[in-house]
Amino acid sequence: MKTDALPSTSTEDYLERIHELIEEKGYARAVDIAEALKISQPSVTAMVQKLADAGYLNYQKYRGLTLTQKGRAVAGNIRARHQTLERFFTLLDLPLETRERDIEGIEHCLSPVTLSSLARLADFFEANPRILRELTAFKKRPASRRVNPPAGR
Repeated sequence: MKTDALPSTSTEDYLERIHELIEEKGYARAVDIAEALKISQPSVTAMVQKLADAGYLNYQKYRGLTLTQKGRAVAGNIRARHQTLERFFTLLDLPLETRERDIEGIEHCLSPVTLSSLARLADFFEANPRILRELTAFKKRPASRRVNPPAGR
């Protein structure tokens, strides 16, 4: 794994979950990561070794692991992206399951410029609740050009 390349989606997912586990439990073990990501423990062990080699975490076999400064930075960035999208989708009054699925699907794909724009739009709506109420009411009106979402969304 190259250390100068941007972290992959998989790397970000691992670091995000490891960071969450450490905050929640005070530690993260391969078994906990496997359970959180719903993958096999051998797969986690292999990835954890790669992440350690790339400088994202400190890992000793059969022990817990810790994030390095580099790993904490990546985990912090993905958490901030996740929180921005959560704020924005909550303001749009999307169902929780839809929000979670969509956030996981797009959080790694958005450019910093787009994410910043969504954050500013969330700031705007939070600062202008009247306009947000108008948007909510507008969404309930029939639209001639509205694209109907597929069933189940």
